[in-house]
Amino acid sequence: MVLETILSPHRRSASFKKQFPRDELGSWSTLLQRHRFLLTALVLLVFLCTVYLYFAVTLGATGSCTRLTGAERAQCQLEHVKSSLSKGKLKLT
Repeated sequence: MVLETILSPHRRSASFKKQFPRDELGSWSTLLQRHRFLLTALVLLVFLCTVYLYFAVTLGATGSCTRLTGAERAQCQLEHVKSSLSKGKLKLT
């Protein structure tokens, strides 16, 4: 019963309507203004993750098997996996 009075659209006060007009709640410009810091932080995070992934992929692929092709590369990678397992840790290259 209390929940009905809280959620009822007929029970809202006039000050609530003045504080948040209906057209202002859904406009994109209002959303951008209110969440500018979060959006800036999100853009910065995406940029830094992209840079990190670029360098992780380009610099991380400098193993001894990178210039080999076909069966030679598969054999080289298999030897690396066997040596990693024998040391007690699994490191994929």
